[in-house]
Amino acid sequence: MRAAIFAKLTYAVGKDPAGAKLHDWLRATSLAVRDHIVDRWIASVREAYITGRKRVYYLSLDFMIGRQLRDVSSNLLLDGVMREALIEAGVDYHAMAELEPDAALGNGGLGRLAACYMESMATLGIAAHGYGIRYDHGLFRQKIADGWQTELPEDWLAFGNPWEFERREVAYEIGFGGTVDASEAWDGAVRHTWRPAERVLAIAYDTPIVGWRGARVNTLRLWRARAADPMQLETFNRGDHIGAVADRTRAESISRVLYPSDSTQAGQELRLRQEFFFTAASLQDLVRRHVQQFGDIRSLPDKAAIQLNDTHPAIAVAELMRILLDVHALGWEEAWSITRGTINYTNHTLLPEALEMWPVSLMERLLPRHMQIIYAINAKLIAEARKRPDCNDSMLAAISLIDEWHGRGVRMGNLAFVGSHKVNGVSALHSGLMKKTVFRDLAALYPDRITNKTNGITPRRWLMQANPDLTRLVRETVGDAPLDDLEKLSLLAPHAKDAAFRERFMRVKHANKERLAALILDRLGVRVDPTALFDVHVKRIHEYKRQLLNILETIALYDAIRAQPSVDWVPRVKIFAGKAAPSYTTAKYIIKLVNDLARVVNSDPATRGLLKVVFLPNYNVSLAEVIIPAADLSEQISTAGMEASGTGNMKFALNGALTIGTLDGANIELKEHVGDDNIFIFGLTAEEVEATRRQGYNPGETVSRIPALSAAFESLYAGVYSPDDPSRHRGTVDALRNHDYFLVTADFAAYAEAQRKIAGLWRDPMEWARKAVLNTAHSGWFSSDRAIRQYSEEIWNVPTR
Repeated sequence: MRAAIFAKLTYAVGKDPAGAKLHDWLRATSLAVRDHIVDRWIASVREAYITGRKRVYYLSLDFMIGRQLRDVSSNLLLDGVMREALIEAGVDYHAMAELEPDAALGNGGLGRLAACYMESMATLGIAAHGYGIRYDHGLFRQKIADGWQTELPEDWLAFGNPWEFERREVAYEIGFGGTVDASEAWDGAVRHTWRPAERVLAIAYDTPIVGWRGARVNTLRLWRARAADPMQLETFNRGDHIGAVADRTRAESISRVLYPSDSTQAGQELRLRQEFFFTAASLQDLVRRHVQQFGDIRSLPDKAAIQLNDTHPAIAVAELMRILLDVHALGWEEAWSITRGTINYTNHTLLPEALEMWPVSLMERLLPRHMQIIYAINAKLIAEARKRPDCNDSMLAAISLIDEWHGRGVRMGNLAFVGSHKVNGVSALHSGLMKKTVFRDLAALYPDRITNKTNGITPRRWLMQANPDLTRLVRETVGDAPLDDLEKLSLLAPHAKDAAFRERFMRVKHANKERLAALILDRLGVRVDPTALFDVHVKRIHEYKRQLLNILETIALYDAIRAQPSVDWVPRVKIFAGKAAPSYTTAKYIIKLVNDLARVVNSDPATRGLLKVVFLPNYNVSLAEVIIPAADLSEQISTAGMEASGTGNMKFALNGALTIGTLDGANIELKEHVGDDNIFIFGLTAEEVEATRRQGYNPGETVSRIPALSAAFESLYAGVYSPDDPSRHRGTVDALRNHDYFLVTADFAAYAEAQRKIAGLWRDPMEWARKAVLNTAHSGWFSSDRAIRQYSEEIWNVPTR
């Protein structure tokens, strides 16, 4: 390994070891480790072709894969030898590894789930391709300036990406706009030809995805957008130097930024262009591969399973139909049967705005042929529904692919549903609610289509790599079995009764807390006590995730500490992190409120270090790998019925954190596995949330009955935490007092009571440790390996190891 690294440093990086900088060593080491992948990768691809096995194609707009060096070297069992080689070379491995940027290809749970699933598919020996976009800048790099979120480009590709391979020969033309011609074929059938007005090239970049122990290496193929012509030379020569590259700029914008704001018409169009761009390129690629290997497009459902990760690639239904109808000249019924037999759809949300609805006018202008196909699918869908005895106008309006009530839009969730073989939710509660809410009428029309596949997380990333000391303790205690089957963590459960083991377990936790405390000091200049209770709320900033509930209870706790200084308070560190969408003003005010609160609380000598509040900027995979192993308490407090699943809850429990949460998403299944006594559940259930809203909830009345909450509101309204702008948070207070759709005030009393129970338990360190051990021991079911086995057996019909 040392010789390989030195060779790469010399011949690939072009540096003498004596003068090499840390980033030179990083590139050389990455390339040396990458060499160990390639033979396995080629063998995996060759094996799939020789056996003719069925492939899985996973389409996702984002893949939050994080740093790759440690992930790859660990899965190849090279981590130890690589570290030894670098030590002998006099290189600080930790400092070097910290230089690797997180791949800016994802946002939150959706993208991280895609990354976990790709790794598990390789681990389980499934022949799979991931498809997405190779973003130049990803979502954005979050910077906190005077407490406000500011967005900066994430320049992760500035020094190249040693893990990818450009495939210049794999390029597809993607069309937009134009016209559709109809003509009569020799058999009398009407054939359509789409003649796009604009064409963009999709260029492939492949990243190998390594399974555990190098069992298999699959491919993540990302598409980069390029103009068909780099510039208009005639325009340039006329002196219009900017106009000459306008088409190039327009084309390359497609793969520039993840989730561009769609609050404007231009932003909306760019988002749709992105979604069609990567979906169309991916379908062209997989159809080419299938026809090249098997000859007949009609066998596609037998040899390919396409999984749509949320509604972003839902246009795949119309695009696959177009390919089958217009390119391969199949009849409608046969094309529709193939499409439905091949595509599957994972729904990740019950929020209507996240199901996506594109204006019909935009679709007709940008994708005219696809709009024709969508109209045809809709006509057949409506005709099929009319045959039902219970059919009525309300049902037809609900199932229609065209929404007529909000300015005429195409419902992408409905399109994905009707064009899929199976539709799955991502927790038992979520899948049940899908049948009762957003897809109620479609589920009645197709009662066997919805199934549940509760999310999972890869233990390689979230235990072995993020928490090596805990992994070492597990191995010393119960052996290596959990490394290959996470459910074998249950072997730890009897050791929860062992005082010596509990002490060792909590020593590991304390060391992780010291590491996080050092990071907080380095990045924020705030000193926190590692012996305090680390209360962690890290996730995307959104009203339904209810960071506001946590903030209001923190204010109430702060008031109580100041009012009763003689009480034996439990020292607590409130840790927040997460990004707000650039156009989501309310979420940005939540971030500002956390930072305003932190400034006041952290500088107040009256708290005597009993309470600290921190907001860590630019939350990503690498930061999560430091935060999660250090957490004592995991905040999973979304409004019941709003969180589809969550995977943060699983990561925290696996690393020995106790959960405070509502009966929402996968919290329900987490409660079933770790035990009622080892989780803190509070608040309204999904049914009670629905009933409360239906009956008409008066938040102002609730606030007036709870003195601590009323006092928190008054302090925010008076500008106690924003003396530079006393009115800054009045809008937040008014919204909660007068509307409170997410029922923050309704759950406040129950949440505060649960927090007091948590404080009481923290005073009994050994009992806390026992519950923490049991959380780790009973989290094995939440492995992404389990989830992928269920997908493979019940949806994709592909074998696993």
